[in-house]
Amino acid sequence: MDKPITAVSIAVGDRGTIYGQFALKFPQKLKIIAVAEPNETRRENYARIHKISSNHCFSDWKELLNSKQIAKIAIIATPDQVHFEPAIKAMKLGYDVLLEKPMAVTVEDCIELVNTSKETGKILQICHVLRHTKFFRKIHEIIRSGRIGKIVNISLRENVSYFHYAHSFIRGNWNNRLKSSPMILSKCSHDFDILYWLINANPLKISSFGSLSHFGKENAPKGAPKRCSFDCPVASTCLYFAYRIYLDIIPLLHVSKRGGNLSEKVKSKLILKFPSIRKLPLFKQIDNYSGWPVSVITEDFSRKGKIKALNNGPYGRCVYFVDDHDVVDHQTVNFEFENGITATLTMQGYSHEEGRTIRIDGNKGTIIGEFLLSKQEIVVYDSLSDYREVVLKFKMSDGHGGGDEKLMDAFINSVMDNKTPNNRESITTAQVSLMSHLMAFASDEARLKDLIINPNDYLSQTNF
Repeated sequence: MDKPITAVSIAVGDRGTIYGQFALKFPQKLKIIAVAEPNETRRENYARIHKISSNHCFSDWKELLNSKQIAKIAIIATPDQVHFEPAIKAMKLGYDVLLEKPMAVTVEDCIELVNTSKETGKILQICHVLRHTKFFRKIHEIIRSGRIGKIVNISLRENVSYFHYAHSFIRGNWNNRLKSSPMILSKCSHDFDILYWLINANPLKISSFGSLSHFGKENAPKGAPKRCSFDCPVASTCLYFAYRIYLDIIPLLHVSKRGGNLSEKVKSKLILKFPSIRKLPLFKQIDNYSGWPVSVITEDFSRKGKIKALNNGPYGRCVYFVDDHDVVDHQTVNFEFENGITATLTMQGYSHEEGRTIRIDGNKGTIIGEFLLSKQEIVVYDSLSDYREVVLKFKMSDGHGGGDEKLMDAFINSVMDNKTPNNRESITTAQVSLMSHLMAFASDEARLKDLIINPNDYLSQTNF
């Protein structure tokens, strides 16, 4: 490869920054030459890190896409409601597009995105990163090998940790279905994609049940104020106390205690047992922590900066008094596929540990997998011999198990090969990703209307 592929980055929050890191790690493959980001601090930091000239820095994506094409690809990681319009504009200008999931928040817009990809001949890659992880690719390989026979049933659980749910789906950007999207779409489009990929057939029937059962002022602890504060009378017993999550990062210390390296485990255990030692120089990095979820609430990672953000921003609100929060906190989806396989997907926001768990039963054996923040493990059971084999076991490298980097690499390779969406051999396409979104829309409609839905009925609007 003589020169790296050039790219523009549209929105550089948490996800946009992660995709941009690929260019820093592999400069021979990718170079970011322009950025559009409304947050001035984020925009300036991103431009500095990627050495982007000032005339290629924009506060609005419309300014960046208002003229001719200036790079080969566009990386779009805007909020859910702002995925559709820039992606359509970018493809029509000539960009191949990497688009954060969900691809759009309505059936009609998802279908139009796929149709536009076909009409323009431009690659539209949706960020279904789980397909690219070692964990799920190993499960896919075992199923295809026939080792557990014909698949009968899959049970997949999306276990959202209590602090992640509070951060993203109560206090954060995904707390309201009209401002973002239904939680079953915003959080589980990965899971629908994995089920569709593993089962390798279209779903015919979907039903769903779920609700918002706990978070509301009627369940607020007695005496709790509307915003978290040091003098909150229930601070010491509240899982969702903002200073516990963002200032003392207790939930992350628990994660590190379970799954970190030896040094991280020891330090985490010591701090949790003797909180005052965090003031010692050896533990100073704890107070200066700047990763997720702290990275979302402020750009000032000093203790003073974090406290200011909690006192004045949305992430300091008491979870029981957030007026615009309306997404479910638990939901179960039931499926029947055209090849006879049945499946369930359970999503809930109360887990002690973040991650997915999966059980796959075939007529010859069973696969049980744990894809957690602390570890990844796949165990295969042979029913005839009663043999048990651990086929994969290692610590999680990041929240997506290495899938982000593998996704970027697959996308860059597709662009380098100059293959259109209809004939390239990458692991997924926008047309394939569409079905996972239709499954999500069907699940939402089935829950709201108490119906059994066939998601294929939505496909009448496509031109492929």
